[in-house]
Amino acid sequence: MSESPTRRTVFRVLGIDPAAAGPTGYGIIESDGRNCRMVHYGVLKVAEKLRKESAGAALEAVHALICGLLRDFSPDALAVESVFSALNVKTALRLAEVRGVVLLAAAQHGITVHSYAPRLIKASVAGYGNADKQHVQAMVRSLLGMTEIPEPAHAADALAVALCHMQHEQFRVRFEVPAMSAVKSSRLLRGANASRTSGALAARVQPPR
Repeated sequence: MSESPTRRTVFRVLGIDPAAAGPTGYGIIESDGRNCRMVHYGVLKVAEKLRKESAGAALEAVHALICGLLRDFSPDALAVESVFSALNVKTALRLAEVRGVVLLAAAQHGITVHSYAPRLIKASVAGYGNADKQHVQAMVRSLLGMTEIPEPAHAADALAVALCHMQHEQFRVRFEVPAMSAVKSSRLLRGANASRTSGALAARVQPPR
C-alpha cells in the first residue's frame, strides 16, 4: 500500500482473534489521532483434512498468516485476545498454542504484543462487557465508518481487539502515561503533538465524518 507524502501521520494496529479450533480472525486499523479506519480484515480457515494430517498444520498456517500481515502492512503494534479463564482445560491449551505462535511471529518481526481480556475488549468497543457478537459487529462498523457489517464474526472480533488497543494507546498518549513496555508509538505521538495545536487528541476512537 503506497502512502502519499502529505498524508497525516498514522498509527496502525493489527488485531488477532485466536481460535482453538475454528478460524483465526485478523483485522488491521489505523488512526491519525482523530479518525480511525479499517485497512484490512478477514479469517484464516485451515482445512479439516490438513488439520488431521498434522497436529502442527494449523499452527504453521497461523504463523505464516501473521508473518505475512506484519510484512505486508507494517503495523506499529499487535493486539491479541487473552485466554478466557472460564474455558475448559483442553480448549484453553489449544488457544494458548495459537497465541504462542502469534507471539513468536511478532517477536521475529520486532513487534510488541498487547493482550486484552474478552470482557475488556467488549466494554471498550460496545460499552458492555457481556455484549453479544451482533452488538460488537454493529459497534465495530460504526466506529470504523464501514458501509457493511464486518463478517464473519471472528474478523469483527479481531477488529474489536485492534480498536481496544487503539483506544488505550490514544488515552495513554493524551494523558502522557508512560508505556508499560517499549511500544513503538512514535508515529502516534507525533500525530498527537500536531493535533494539539487545533484541539486535544480524542481519547476514544471516532468514526470518520
